[in-house]
Amino acid sequence: MTDRTTRSGCVEDDSGGHPDREGIKTFAFPVGSSRAGVGMQISPMAPEYPWHTGAPLDRVHRIDFHVVMLFTGGPVTHMIDFAEYQASAGDLLWVRPGQVHRFSRRSGYRGTVLTMQPGFLPRATVEATGLYRYDLPPLLRPGPAQLAGLTGSLEQLEREYTDTETLPLSLHAAVLRHSLSAFLLRLAHLAASSAEAGRRQADTTFTRFRDAVERGFPTNHSVSAYADALGYSRRTLVRAVRAATGETPKGFIDKRVILEAKRLLAHTDLPIGRVGVAVGFPDPANFSKFFHLHTGVTPVAFRAELR
Repeated sequence: MTDRTTRSGCVEDDSGGHPDREGIKTFAFPVGSSRAGVGMQISPMAPEYPWHTGAPLDRVHRIDFHVVMLFTGGPVTHMIDFAEYQASAGDLLWVRPGQVHRFSRRSGYRGTVLTMQPGFLPRATVEATGLYRYDLPPLLRPGPAQLAGLTGSLEQLEREYTDTETLPLSLHAAVLRHSLSAFLLRLAHLAASSAEAGRRQADTTFTRFRDAVERGFPTNHSVSAYADALGYSRRTLVRAVRAATGETPKGFIDKRVILEAKRLLAHTDLPIGRVGVAVGFPDPANFSKFFHLHTGVTPVAFRAELR
């Protein structure tokens, strides 16, 4: 059986990865192709480099390791957990283990990609850098000073990674861990501050509405019902949601319903009708019509594309 390197930096065997019970393939960190067998890799992102070879560009897949992409070109659209993120020069994308993602069909990926195997860093560093903070945004847009710090740190890490001659292997790995930790501390600070800035900007009215939708979307799709429950007029709710998201309250609710439906279609074998019931549509025909209206495909076709 031969191996080939995928665009996400992982090695794919002849079977094209290992599908789980949900039918989505999971790709493991390729220790064998890492320099000196350490638990990380760093390389350029560009069509002429093998990081993209054999990638499932039009298929969602999982990885069991971290991927951080620092872009020097773009824009590219990258899907993470069924949300689309557009990254351009100076942006970073952080995909964490277990997340479903898909690369853009366009070959616009330019920059540097860092992959990290879980367990390569000590627990204290993992906790300090928030490696498993899935609540933090995957798309990060650093300011000029932050970008300069991240770029310099990543370049230093790349130099240490490629230098396998200066130090014995044990010291080489130790230096890499320290350099990697320095980069990740900068990255974690950026992610946390970005999330906090987003929270500060969110209007309290919208925050209450968002939380209510998160609790009630499986059964409640009514803007008026949410407004009444929260004690706001419909007009107040419309203004707050539009200011925070640029869309209407109804559009916000529908997007949350569609996201949950996509997750259930992708991650479970529930019949289509049961998926519809789970997101508030007792009638399968109404669910299919709603799903098609918002996605352009039927639930059956969406599931088939992932399998």
